[in-house]
Amino acid sequence: HTHEQINKTTMKLIKKSISAKDGSGSVTLLPQSPEDLWHTYNLLQTSDHVRCTTLRKVTKESSTGSVTSNKVRMNLTIEVTKVEFDKESLQVRISGPNSAESQHVRMGAFHTLTLELDRQFTIEKECWDAIFLDRIEEACNPEVGAEVACIVMSGGLAHVCLVTGSVTVTKARIDMNIPKKRTGSSGHSKAIIKFYDAIYRAILNHIPFDKIKCVLVGSPGFQRDDFFKYLVAESVRRDDRVLIKSKEKFVLCHASSGHKHSIEEMFSDPNIASRVTETKLVKEVEALNRFMRLLDTHPDKAYYGFGHVQKANEELAIDTLLITDELFLSSDVVTRKKYVVLVESVRERGGNVYVFSTMHVSGQQLQQVSGVAAILRYPLPDLDELEDIAANHEAYAEYESDDELTEEEKRQKEEARMREEMKDMGF
Repeated sequence: HTHEQINKTTMKLIKKSISAKDGSGSVTLLPQSPEDLWHTYNLLQTSDHVRCTTLRKVTKESSTGSVTSNKVRMNLTIEVTKVEFDKESLQVRISGPNSAESQHVRMGAFHTLTLELDRQFTIEKECWDAIFLDRIEEACNPEVGAEVACIVMSGGLAHVCLVTGSVTVTKARIDMNIPKKRTGSSGHSKAIIKFYDAIYRAILNHIPFDKIKCVLVGSPGFQRDDFFKYLVAESVRRDDRVLIKSKEKFVLCHASSGHKHSIEEMFSDPNIASRVTETKLVKEVEALNRFMRLLDTHPDKAYYGFGHVQKANEELAIDTLLITDELFLSSDVVTRKKYVVLVESVRERGGNVYVFSTMHVSGQQLQQVSGVAAILRYPLPDLDELEDIAANHEAYAEYESDDELTEEEKRQKEEARMREEMKDMGF
């Protein structure tokens, strides 16, 4: 990866034509970074129509009977029946029947297309809802791009990552064998220098310092301090201007390991959070931590699960809504719509909404408590209690209105009640 590849991080919106009346229409996009493909995956739904170019083998038979086959790049439009995102290769694959006339492919023939970087595609939908439009805005808006770089290390393992709005992208993984310290042997210190040098080069190649607000360097123990001393001395020795100018951006902090998942622990550290307050991830992690604390201390101000959160919203009680992007991936349009309506409604009523990416650890944690949670403005009594009160009220109302029943209906009702009671007693 060169600087160039990282600097053109934003999705390009080539064309957008969406009806103001019913939200139907199409959008043409050009993905330019791995994160764009994650956004693309979140924009796709079954029954969408997707048009893009693809390579297909076309066989031709000549008049003499000889068969030639060659690969032809062609435009195909398919009606999406399946969408997959491969987290390792960062590819989006869609399958479905061909839904437009094509010279080489018959109508209705099933195809799998891979959406790739630097190749534009068009998505057509019955309805582009608010969450879809937000997603396009986030993908195409450069300010939401990479905000923080993180380096975690431990022993001979290190990860150099860029943390953006929705994804932590690994730019380099360094794994080396570091021999133990032995008296009279320089193997250990030589291996350490080699390890630090590899991280140094990865930082230089992969971190766009003109865009990054800060670089977090984390490790257990004092390895981060040793590495930072090496980096400062080395940048002066090699006259790497970009590093010399950016050394104020480095923040050293504790991380439990050199694995990628320890990155979000660093974001939970209040000192670090103050350095990177404006980044989306910090605000989300903060909101999630606040929710988890309330769940322990004031459970009547922390609700989760769609039913309970929806009830709290009806009571105008939601201060902050936390929801994972996974809930919008439902292939069932009705399910997706109820979450979209919830988000819009909370926003209209002045609440904050955080859509968590399940590519981040915080999103995965939220997914474990149903994927939707709310911090309330004021305590609501337990919803189950409310439901009991309502049920009792209904039963009482029913009892009150017995006067309007005929004698026959009263007798039937009384018998039914007796049967019910006997059943409860085990008869």
